[in-house]
Formats: sequence, C-alpha cells, structure tokens
Amino acid sequence: MGGAKAIELPENRAEGLYHLYKGGGVTADGPALLVRKSIADKVSLSGSYYVDAVSNASIDVVTTASPFKETRKAYDFGVDYAYRDALMSLGVYRSKEPDYQADSVSLDVAQEVYGNMTTVALGFTRGVDKVLKHNEPTFNDNAKHWQYRLGVTQVLTPRLLGSVNLEVVSDDGYLGNPYRVARVFGAAVPERNPRTRTSRALKFRMIGDLGERNAARAEYRYFWDTWNIKAHTLEAGYSRYVGSDWLADGFARFYKQGKALFYSDNATSETLYLSRNRQLSAFRSFGIGGKLSYVYKRVPGEYELKINGSIERIRFDYSDFTDIRSGEAYTFNANLLQLYVTATF
Repeated sequence: MGGAKAIELPENRAEGLYHLYKGGGVTADGPALLVRKSIADKVSLSGSYYVDAVSNASIDVVTTASPFKETRKAYDFGVDYAYRDALMSLGVYRSKEPDYQADSVSLDVAQEVYGNMTTVALGFTRGVDKVLKHNEPTFNDNAKHWQYRLGVTQVLTPRLLGSVNLEVVSDDGYLGNPYRVARVFGAAVPERNPRTRTSRALKFRMIGDLGERNAARAEYRYFWDTWNIKAHTLEAGYSRYVGSDWLADGFARFYKQGKALFYSDNATSETLYLSRNRQLSAFRSFGIGGKLSYVYKRVPGEYELKINGSIERIRFDYSDFTDIRSGEAYTFNANLLQLYVTATF
C-alpha cells in the first residue's frame, strides 16, 4: 500500500503584466502585479494589484452623453491552507472607481478522493457593490451578490481529464447603469431593471494529452437566468511545446445568447421594466487567439523566469441592437493584448 499523497499548494510566483483592450470605442489598459509565497509547506499567501485606465467612447456613451476617462483599481488578497488531501482558500477583493466600488470575500475548499483520481470543489462568494453617479450627489444605491460553486474533476485515463462545474449567482439591489437610457417610440427614457436576478451556469471540460508534448482541450458552457437570458459558449484549444523553452497555445471561442424579457431596441409601450443595454440583447461573438511562452532562464530547484504574450481578436454581432447613427444592426471588432513576465521560485 502506498502512503497518502498530500495536496500541493500553488507554487511560489511573482508576476508583472500589462494588458490592453480596444474595441467598440473603449480602450482599457494598465499594469497588474501578483505575488504568491508559501510558508512551511502548509500555507500560501497571495496579493495582487490591477489597474484599468479606461477611455470610454462606446456607442452607449457617444449617442447619449460625452466620452469620458476614468481609472479603476482592484486589490486581491488570499490565503491557502493545505491539510492532507484538502486545500482551503480564503480571499478578499476590492475594486474601486470614481462612481463604483465592489467588495467581496470568498471561501473555497477542494478535496481529493479515490486515490487522488477525483477532486471535489466547493466555493462561496459574498459581494457588496456601492453605486454612485457623477454630478448627482443624491444618487446612492447598492447591490448584493451571493455566488455558489460546485465542481468535480476526474482523471478518466492516464491521458484524459474531465470536469464539470456548476455556478449559481443571486443578485439583489441596483442592477442597472445610472447613465444608460432606453427608447420608447424613439424617445429616451431612464433604464429600469428588476432589482433581483438569479443566474446559473454549467460547464463541461475535457483536456487530453496527445503525446509528443501536445495537448488539446474542449469545453461547453450553458447559462440561463430569471431574466430569460439563455447563452451557449463553445471553446477549443491546442497546446504544443517547441523544444524545451517554447510553449505555443491557440484557441477559438463562440458565444451566442438570447435577449432578456424586458429588453427592447425601441419599445412601443411603457412597461415596468425596460432596458436597451446591448449586453442584455440577442447577440453572438467569435474570438480567436494565441499565446506564446518562452523560458528565459531556468535554474533547476531554484527558479524559472518566463516571458509570455497573448493576443485575441473578437467579433461582436448584435441582431436587435441598432446603431441609431446609421439605423443598422451594431457590430464591432475588439482586440485584447497581454504581455507578462512570470517568475516561479
């Protein structure tokens, strides 16, 4: 009989990243830093800092208001504790921008069973958001969020790994945007969203080792909520080592969703709830991208330094959201670039 194998903590790591998103009139970029360090092989501490400098001239903004610039900063602190075949993780998070603040705390537990062939994970997050509005000091609202997670990962064969994950989110409070307007017979009226929402997502994933240092993955995600939105996501990826220092990864993603019950591009009657948020409309997107990693320096048993870069191109097509400047269905392309250096030690 073999001895029990204890679950492993995340490796010690320091990471610096620069990200850039550009598309649909929105540009967001900034740095991110992450540091993780283990203590006595039982506890791992982590902290991250993330900045988004946003220049917003999206279609929502340019058709109802003036373009604006603002900066969002996010902080994340976590602690992981390993005991035998279990890993417990506690995290706190804060995101702050001039008119919005989000705070949350999360707890996750992962347990390996059946000879470490199966991993069961449970998680919970509690979040509270504070919503403000520029130039209107009397506007002050909030939103509360409860998120529950359950997942199972199974080693199916020596070369095949499968997982299924379920997530349930319950929201309560102000769930709209104080700046967004809807249209009724072409006239602008304030957006009115329900103050409660429950959503669920179920994801299946398979990862296979193809031999000769090649791997492939495929996943499907189904989303549905009480606002009558239903969405499907399909993604596939392929990874290959080139020599001992290069790792190349390519992927493609397709997403399609239906519209919310109260969404309308141009309503023909006043209703209790009404929104023209294009993210609640019927649309689809297709993304394709790649990632390249290079081991810049490696000292076995001491540290490894990697240089990473990734780029993704995404196409968005809205079937029932009109660009009122042209009268045509709205479409746009977006690009996402990430450059980062990772040191493990």
